[in-house]
Amino acid sequence: MKRQFHSEFWSELPWKKFRRNLHRLQIRVWKAIRAGDTERAKNLQKLILRSRCAQFMAIRQVTQLNQGKKTAGIDGKLALEIHERFELQQRLAAHVFTWRHQKLRVIPIPKKDGTKRLLKVPSISDRAWQCLVKYAVEPAHEATFHANSYGFRPGRGTWDAQKAIYLKLRGTMGLSKTILELDVEKCFDRIDHRFLLSNIICPQKIREGLLRCLQAGTTPEFPNRGAQQGGIVSPLLANIALNGIEDISPHFYKGPNGQKSYTCIRYADDAVFILYPEHDPQEVLLEVERFLKVRGLKVKESKTHIVSPTDGFNFLGWNFQVKPFGKCVVRPSEDNYKSFRQKVKSIVNSSNIRVKDKVERIAPIVRGWRNYHRFCDMSGSRFSLWFLNHAAFRRFLKLPSVDRHKARELAKRAFPYVPYKQGHHAKVKGKASPFDGELVYWSKRKSKLYAGPTSKALQQQRHTCGYCGLKFADDERIHLHHINGDSQQWNASNLLAVHESCHDYAHMRKTRG
Repeated sequence: MKRQFHSEFWSELPWKKFRRNLHRLQIRVWKAIRAGDTERAKNLQKLILRSRCAQFMAIRQVTQLNQGKKTAGIDGKLALEIHERFELQQRLAAHVFTWRHQKLRVIPIPKKDGTKRLLKVPSISDRAWQCLVKYAVEPAHEATFHANSYGFRPGRGTWDAQKAIYLKLRGTMGLSKTILELDVEKCFDRIDHRFLLSNIICPQKIREGLLRCLQAGTTPEFPNRGAQQGGIVSPLLANIALNGIEDISPHFYKGPNGQKSYTCIRYADDAVFILYPEHDPQEVLLEVERFLKVRGLKVKESKTHIVSPTDGFNFLGWNFQVKPFGKCVVRPSEDNYKSFRQKVKSIVNSSNIRVKDKVERIAPIVRGWRNYHRFCDMSGSRFSLWFLNHAAFRRFLKLPSVDRHKARELAKRAFPYVPYKQGHHAKVKGKASPFDGELVYWSKRKSKLYAGPTSKALQQQRHTCGYCGLKFADDERIHLHHINGDSQQWNASNLLAVHESCHDYAHMRKTRG
């Protein structure tokens, strides 16, 4: 009975008010930094850290919404009961400025080159503290980040980086440019703590807490370096450390000698420099190495390439190539396609999976792959997946209970179609941020990232959540809620676009009813 009471109380918390109050404080932090008032921004950050609404939002994020919520830390806890969430909120309120981190759980993950990457996972309570700190620190640095930085930032993503490169290479001018592609070697493992903490905008007590957080994930080889890769705040810290690499040369500026400046497009620790003929790639590379050395980092030589756009280069799973007459073509990279094809073939050729289960497993993989590449040139039998589709059809046809018509229907369900159009994505404008207060722009922009029934529902609802009524201005995923509870009825009158968390609460209330 006690557990049921806590469950009802959790869903009945004023989440709409919490979300609105937190976002309002974050907007004030962003505006204070833009105005150059750092002390005022730090005072506002203290308000966020002490705020009950921010503490509950952080706990909900790590226990209910994050994709890694089912990965246990050193304490072995996969999730928190409802009463444990309230106890964690009391701990955050009492110790937010004196938080002590537990040790990390280390999970080795194999990489394509045969080496292993160590994923260091904090406990759930430590993740909640990191999320709370991120709520306070992120808007301050969003006001300082470069417009051409797209990785692990709210409101930005891989499609924005793709469109930025596409715009720079299309046309005849793209034929004469040179591409410098580079990767930072072991970025999360080598970031210098002293440099990082001296550049973070936050109160002193939080800076000390972040140092304890960073030291919990260090290795004996590098005792004063590194950031835990499984931590919630780690991507933000990496962006803070690398911020400024885009400004090595002034953006879109002609110097006194009339030379054009190059453009750097960065996604986390991967970067592409688009150079004009008058630039020497080796000189640019030396500038980058000097920039990284101060931060305890260096360029990974095996992933550093100087190529011509006509030869093509890979970035974020895409291949960019400038054809004659200046036509820029973006297609899935060879490694990306081979990895995807191997996943599909392993399911199709498996003899231990029923045909119905094969279709249910293949369809989301194909839909996700096609959706990721929907702003590419997917014409041709290879990327249209005709050969994979036909191979699956022939495999299904060999089953004794499946005729030609049934096999064709199964193959069609396993390979759902997603429309594509190269370069059609609307890139985020300039230095715009979800913390700038332009809710209409960000809600409409987020709606464009969805297609099919979700896109239609968002347009009918004027880009607002059908449950809480707020704009879709943050990074929380959008779900489709079936009003009558029948997930098989996909008519427009039965669909409602809602926040992922609102979707959970809607079902919790229905279960109680």
